[in-house]
Amino acid sequence: MKITVFGTGYVGLVTGACLADVGHDVLCVDVDESKILKLREGIIPIHEPGIDEVVARCIGEGTLKFTTSAQEAVAHGTLQFIAVGTPPDEDGSADLKYVLAVAKTIGQYMTGYKVVVDKSTVPVGTAEKVKAAVQAQLVERGANLPVDVCSNPEFLKEGNALEDFTKGARIVIGTDSEQVVELMRECYAPYNRNHDKMMFMDIRAAELTKYAANAMLATKISFMNEMSQLAERLGVDIEQVREGIGSDPRIGYHFIYPGCGYGGSCFPKDVKALTRTAQSIGYAAELLEAVDSVNERQKSILFDKLIKAFDGNLKGKTIAVWGLAFKPNTDDMREAPSRVLMEAVWAAGGRIQAFDPEAMQECARIYGARADLVLCENRKDAVAGADALVICTEWKTFRSVDFDWLKTQLKFPVVVDGRNLYRPEDAKAAGFLYYAVGRGDSLAR
Repeated sequence: MKITVFGTGYVGLVTGACLADVGHDVLCVDVDESKILKLREGIIPIHEPGIDEVVARCIGEGTLKFTTSAQEAVAHGTLQFIAVGTPPDEDGSADLKYVLAVAKTIGQYMTGYKVVVDKSTVPVGTAEKVKAAVQAQLVERGANLPVDVCSNPEFLKEGNALEDFTKGARIVIGTDSEQVVELMRECYAPYNRNHDKMMFMDIRAAELTKYAANAMLATKISFMNEMSQLAERLGVDIEQVREGIGSDPRIGYHFIYPGCGYGGSCFPKDVKALTRTAQSIGYAAELLEAVDSVNERQKSILFDKLIKAFDGNLKGKTIAVWGLAFKPNTDDMREAPSRVLMEAVWAAGGRIQAFDPEAMQECARIYGARADLVLCENRKDAVAGADALVICTEWKTFRSVDFDWLKTQLKFPVVVDGRNLYRPEDAKAAGFLYYAVGRGDSLAR
């Protein structure tokens, strides 16, 4: 099939590459000329394990091409995927300006039947707006051309996107057109061979499915973080509680790890956007509001524990930070707990020595050169001479530590573990003040 993908960011590039990898003829389009030039050379603008090999292979085989020409892109594919950003607006709702701009472009240049596929995460009712935008351009041109719009939300986890696309649990399609059903079946046939994973539903149902899925996962995280606050005050080890409830198959172990809050490009934005959608129809989504507020509060616990360890004074102190990305296997620092921590330390007069396996360049881009931020080449350099260590991201490289060695590196034996990587008794035996999440600080004293 000839397929066009608008947007070469995280969703667009993964979508285009995975569809090209099974033989479809894919053309990705972006307004950023420098990004397109780099992509043509195989230089990838995102960190996602395996994506560089797939892109290089598809470029070599001629199944994946890149352009800045919207007219060329619209002419190329019957399927026109929209995979551009939907950043939060000032009121928390999803900003559809980029999505609707693409819809307008398709309407301007199309010369035959097109299926516009909403891949971006968009609010309920967006497909109707997209179709109206396309048709408005057709009317302006005096062109009587058929167009369908369907919803095909992505369910990609950063750091595991290729696996999620190629071996995902479901492929959701929202449409009321039998022609679209057949075309989308053909599109996804290579990834639908083992058993039928395609779920066809109403367009609005598909749009809500994406938001509901992310809101549910965010709710599980915030619930466990709420329990961690209770556990800490009751002298209970939340990790034992996690194992106890996770063994119930109705609950399961996924997304019930207590920590320092969720971040990234999806959960924070989507929970807020769904809350805003509820408000727009006169409904108070109290649970969603609580999920968001619990998460915002949880992001501050690292600093709260750190300030407690130093009796309220961090002025002149150097804090080592292990992990900057919001989760492992990505360089994404959007809404990351590390940012809340570092900015609070700076406000209190402290310095940061940080290391992350992938997010160093992103951190430098966000904060620039500053005297109170040192980006280190490895985890050892980050702790050398620091007053305390804070762990923000559960990268594998941080999952085990020699506490005796660590004690020789830090000026004070203080570790704030935002991901519960270590056993409190091991830290205590080495003479550390070890502050974890929901494990009862007294357990490690």
